Amino acid sequence: MIKGLTTIRYAASAKEYELLASLLDRLGFEPGEEWKNPRARGRYFLAPVGKLELVEGKEKFPADIWIEVNDLDSVSVLLKKQKIKFISEVEETGWGSRVLVIEPARAMRLAFWQKDRTEQDVVEGDLHASGMRFGIVVARWNSFITERLLQGALDGLRRSGCREQDITVVRVPGSFEIPSQARTLAETGNFDAIITLGCLIRGETTHYEHIATEVTRGIGQSAQETGVPHTYGVLTCENLEQALDRAGLKAGNKGFEAAVSAIEMVSLKRKIASNQQGKTR
Repeated sequence: MIKGLTTIRYAASAKEYELLASLLDRLGFEPGEEWKNPRARGRYFLAPVGKLELVEGKEKFPADIWIEVNDLDSVSVLLKKQKIKFISEVEETGWGSRVLVIEPARAMRLAFWQKDRTEQDVVEGDLHASGMRFGIVVARWNSFITERLLQGALDGLRRSGCREQDITVVRVPGSFEIPSQARTLAETGNFDAIITLGCLIRGETTHYEHIATEVTRGIGQSAQETGVPHTYGVLTCENLEQALDRAGLKAGNKGFEAAVSAIEMVSLKRKIASNQQGKTR
């Protein structure tokens, strides 16, 4: 019967509203459409997983919104760059986790936490690209953005030890052509991972939505059906300013991030395969 759960928080001013919206966007929440009327405006943000937790007893919690993350230290660095007010730095809890609490707006407290895991429970990829081969598919459309993404991706691979001869760059006309070429490269068997780079900026028609949906679906299907990891460095932005921010300005370089993710996925795939071989011996 229940379809969804929404919690509402009020911003004290337009400036505070924009600050909070920008913060949630950069933390990885999926932004929804903004609504407006003569008396107010609002915007929802979707989290990958949501839950409603009930507590009974004398245990006191420092916030009523808790956000679970997989890298609390990186979140802490991002929040400090945004000059967000900290209520507490990263601290150990008594229930096998670490937590930090911030107050991004008056009377609004958010707790970010990460569950502790023992080493034997975790398999993680390393960021060493030596001996790995990568195919990069980059769109020429909006090249003033995609070329920045490409340079970021190449920088990420080189810094991690990948050789020039192990990197193949293929340019396609636009983002719509990325999935087809990504699958072609993956099916050759010559690449350990495919990095996809493109830029879509919303226009006055629904063309943007159709292309973004098909590109995302196509890249995902190629990865699943070929078994070769694909990473997603295709920007889907509302305007040019957002694209520039994500191509090396305020929000980092998504091409660099896609390259680093590709390295980690190849390493992880090899580790899991090695573990499975060891178990069958």
